[in-house]
Amino acid sequence: MNIYEKPILFAILSVVVISVGTLVTTFIPLFLPSTQPTSRNITPYSAIETEGRDIYLREGCNNCHTQTVRPLRTEVARYGEYSKPEEFAYDRPFLWGSRRTGPDLARIGGKYPDSWHYQHTADPQGMFDRSNMPAYAWLAGRKLDTTWTGKKVSVLGYGYGKGEVDRQVAEFRQKVSAESYDSAAARAKVTPAPLRGEITEMDALVAYLQKVGSDVKALARKETALVGEAVAAETGNPYAGKREAAEEGEKLFEANCRSCHGEKGSGGFGPNLADGEWIFGGGDAEVFASIAKGRPKGMPAFEGSLGRDRIWKTIAYLRELGKK
Repeated sequence: MNIYEKPILFAILSVVVISVGTLVTTFIPLFLPSTQPTSRNITPYSAIETEGRDIYLREGCNNCHTQTVRPLRTEVARYGEYSKPEEFAYDRPFLWGSRRTGPDLARIGGKYPDSWHYQHTADPQGMFDRSNMPAYAWLAGRKLDTTWTGKKVSVLGYGYGKGEVDRQVAEFRQKVSAESYDSAAARAKVTPAPLRGEITEMDALVAYLQKVGSDVKALARKETALVGEAVAAETGNPYAGKREAAEEGEKLFEANCRSCHGEKGSGGFGPNLADGEWIFGGGDAEVFASIAKGRPKGMPAFEGSLGRDRIWKTIAYLRELGKK
């Protein structure tokens, strides 16, 4: 018997096959434990970070910024380690995206200090002349509403309840209100006086951005072969005095350092590198460690994103800059 010659029987069998496939692939998984890969190194968002993520979604930041690094050489070289499934265990919905009007943010956490984010969010063109990102300075004038935060973290299954939410909110309010807060000056610059003792929507957004990718980067720092002992063992810059290396170092500086240290190292959030005092304050190993490990406090660590050779080339450029 040729089944194709029996249209009614063929239709019935087709419905049966499709129904079984739908049952297996759609309904049965609903009653099984989650198949989402997890990692003990990936922690859920805090109460403030959760609200910051909602603000990120509300303002459509995901329309211009992706949050996934594809396993391609060019992407890894620019953004860092490629994305892993377990990174998104607490993302509902995930924000991978497919359009990059702005750069990918999957590794933005810890790349810049909080003060950089306050300034950049309030005035993107003040940091990058050709940026087409709109200014969000008004977020600093809106008090963060945490009324529904406890319900949100409960539904999302982050593993803590309203009591922990209240504690986190109180601690964060105390943190941003303290004069010793690392970014107190930058925050005060954009926050209206009546709200300087309160948590604003900009505070929450900055907290969220600092969380994105930070767990993966922290793990990578532990596993990297570039440990403190290896840095201390560096005896000199293999690219010292090489013009081509310094020229490449200049491009690396423009891409990674200019926003904090200013044009030609003239100073900004970070110290002036053109006067020779900072860059010549220590030997090659000390300068290398500062860039690689993120010292002093507030400076991002570049060992993962730049690697040994490109850090040395950047130092070659800084040495030439200091001489000028």
